[in-house]
Amino acid sequence: MYYYLLLWFAGLESERSIIMSHTITMRTATVTTTTSSIIINTGYLKTYRGVLKLLELLIGAVCVGIMGHHMDRYYPYTVPNQFFLLMVTTFMIATFLLLLSCLISIPTESIISKTIYEVIYHAVAFALLLAASLNLMVRVTDRYSRQSEYELLLGASICGLVNCCLYFFSTIIALRMYRGL
Repeated sequence: MYYYLLLWFAGLESERSIIMSHTITMRTATVTTTTSSIIINTGYLKTYRGVLKLLELLIGAVCVGIMGHHMDRYYPYTVPNQFFLLMVTTFMIATFLLLLSCLISIPTESIISKTIYEVIYHAVAFALLLAASLNLMVRVTDRYSRQSEYELLLGASICGLVNCCLYFFSTIIALRMYRGL
């Protein structure tokens, strides 16, 4: 009984309707398009955040270049020199990746600025670069004041302090963006 009710609800008149086979041909088409253009968010470089990140990257590259030249030319690998080089290199690479992601992906700029990540990143970069720059400056003025590489290392530590100021301003801007001010 239930079997015939099911047939009736399905719109089938008899069992023969179920047994009859039908041939169905389905055609699907997949269309893909590719472009060779890369969209770069150049508007990001017109904002304060973009300019600060670009300056942080450039000054970080100058510091890495100075320290790399010094450590290649002169053998003494002291702890302040290595700590400064490690901190500057770390934050230069991380800033490059942040800048690159904001330039390549348009939504990334607005998404990252609303998270706490940028606030923490810039605050930690400010603190560690300040410690490394001051440590190097103290070491340079105590030990290298009469040697030929004094100006070179002093210039690197001053560039590190300028970079600290940039990271401090980036921290303030990131905090304001995070709070929605």
